[in-house]
Amino acid sequence: MRETRSDGDLLRAIAADGDRRAFEELYRRYAPWLSARLRGPCADPGLVDDVVQETFLAVWRGTARYREEGDVAGWLWRIGSRRLIDALRGDGARGRLRQALSRLRHRDEASAEERVLAGVEHGDLAGALVRLSPELRAVLQATVIDGLTTREAAVLLGIPPGTVKTRAMRARKQLREALA
Repeated sequence: MRETRSDGDLLRAIAADGDRRAFEELYRRYAPWLSARLRGPCADPGLVDDVVQETFLAVWRGTARYREEGDVAGWLWRIGSRRLIDALRGDGARGRLRQALSRLRHRDEASAEERVLAGVEHGDLAGALVRLSPELRAVLQATVIDGLTTREAAVLLGIPPGTVKTRAMRARKQLREALA
């Protein structure tokens, strides 16, 4: 029976020796998870597949270096989400056309996101959110809107998980007080 290597062992083998088996194992371990996470903010499965491939190519080529801080899933998420943002920004006219067509298809029905955001932009919640500090808003964005776990939010924001929890608790308390 073959022993399962840790994420750190796999990444060290990839970086040091270009170990193809280690890379394949890391890919099998995390590519499905990363694809699922990226499908949340992006409905284009082709673009998601491209971003996942680019993320793992960066790992293979060594252009993305793991510094053994935090967990590997959070690190891969940070790389993938940044590449997705870059891809969406660079999509240009094709992306705008796809978005326009999507809006035409569903123009009669507002999505759940649109309804919540309208409430955020025009309701009491908007004022309450504006009064939060940027640090508290960033934690809410990462955990509530982006749906990240505490650990993932910590990696993304570059703060300890305990700080994420504390800031989320403070933000909820301030919002409750503002909306009461």
